[in-house]
Amino acid sequence: MESHELRIEIGKDGKVRVETSGAKGKACLEYIKLVEQIVGKSLGQERTPEYYEPDSRVEIDTTRQQRQQQRRQG
Repeated sequence: MESHELRIEIGKDGKVRVETSGAKGKACLEYIKLVEQIVGKSLGQERTPEYYEPDSRVEIDTTRQQRQQQRRQG
């Protein structure tokens, strides 16, 4: 499976900007869904040339995140 990256920037105004790379086609939308679950609804999207390429495969494993969250809660 190819490598995908998320670049997340949080501005002083609290706005979150996320840029994906390596996820081609509509696969990047899976990452957007994940980020929206964490920080809330997005205000907009800009599509890069990668979006228009054939889709790549995305698998997001949230079980690790859930375990970490449970540890933090007690």
